Amino acid sequence: MFYKRFEWRIIFQVIYLFITLTATSFLLVKGRYELMVIMVPLIVYGLIAIFRFLRKAHTELNQFVESVHYRDFSRYFDVKHAPVELQPLRKGFNEINSTFKVISKEKETQFQYLQKILELVDTGILSYREHNGEVVWMNESLKRMLQLPYLKTIHSLARRDAELYRQVTLLKPGETKIATAHSEKTSFKLLMSATAFQTDGNKFKLIAFQNVSEALDETESKAWQKLLSVMTHEIMNSIAPISSLAETLKYRLQQFAVRPELESGSMDDLELGIDTIKRRSEGLLKFAETYRNLNKITTLNLKKIYVRDLFENLHHLMQPTLDQKNIEMEIILKDPDLQLDADTNLLEQVLINLVVNAMEAVKEREEPRIILSAYFANNHRTVIKVADNGIGMPEEVLDKIFIPFFSTKKSGSGIGLSLCKQIMMLHKGNIQVQSIEGQGTAFMMQF
Repeated sequence: MFYKRFEWRIIFQVIYLFITLTATSFLLVKGRYELMVIMVPLIVYGLIAIFRFLRKAHTELNQFVESVHYRDFSRYFDVKHAPVELQPLRKGFNEINSTFKVISKEKETQFQYLQKILELVDTGILSYREHNGEVVWMNESLKRMLQLPYLKTIHSLARRDAELYRQVTLLKPGETKIATAHSEKTSFKLLMSATAFQTDGNKFKLIAFQNVSEALDETESKAWQKLLSVMTHEIMNSIAPISSLAETLKYRLQQFAVRPELESGSMDDLELGIDTIKRRSEGLLKFAETYRNLNKITTLNLKKIYVRDLFENLHHLMQPTLDQKNIEMEIILKDPDLQLDADTNLLEQVLINLVVNAMEAVKEREEPRIILSAYFANNHRTVIKVADNGIGMPEEVLDKIFIPFFSTKKSGSGIGLSLCKQIMMLHKGNIQVQSIEGQGTAFMMQF
């Protein structure tokens, strides 16, 4: 509203000056020079009035701009004692300052609210400028987590924990990884997630830290419990018959020592029993050796391969066995140009293992069938799927099939699927299983 009054004020001044100048020109044309004594002062008055008005307005505007520049929104422009022509202008400035004050207060409230929220969460949060590493924000949770009361730059972290500093600086926006943080007495696992943003020409990196040691310890403990349970079961299954057979052989030896003439076939029985003990002992040694070698695969020979070539090699390899067992294997690949970054040898080992398991699952079906397929999923991952119409698996088995040494087969070592999972994890992928008892099973390898 004030600027309309200000505008009308200027218009009035211009109209006044226009009328006096027009009248003066008319009198000059008519030769009425005696009236110029009246008109000239009126013109001068108009010019002085408009000049003073604009100068005052300019001074007021400078003061307002100064208050905005220094964000002094508490400044009040006196309206009551101001000249009449400047009252609307000052009133407008006060209204703008009031609006800025409200906006500034709301932003401050939001900032304080956000700060309190970030201080309450258990997740540590760190933000720093990328060009010089200056830390602009570090919440209390992160200070407690890292036992760092203050961090001026991200480079200062190198003196406290060089390995964590390296992991933080290497972490790219959008990535999530687990790192190890070291304090004076202990170390713990951190899940780090990074993002980046830019404002006022400055690039910032924001990292969230979450202590996952307890969760990992609990998961590891459960995994060890399952592993020990399976190993105990396997070892007991081997030791029990060995112990029983040894007891029988001991009894036979005792009988042979007392009455050798009645035990003519005892030597043959003893030889057979000892061979059996030897064979089962070797089985136990092989079992232990397999366990020791389970974690030897640590590196990959990655290269870009076509999935069609992978499927073709597998088909040539498995076709004789499939024909012999009268099992049909269907290959579905809608995109012949589908590629993977993978270790060919290890990936073939995974596929062979899965196909062999599928062949075992469908051997009692009237129309045994295995489907090998690959596609690009909506989550931007390439999926290789091995499905069968076999006997399926119950739910209680699905939770255990990737545990080392767990097997549903009497002659199985329980190592195959564990190695498959390890190989997929090395490829930064995963392997999942879906199964319905009596209908079939499908393994999905996601890259």
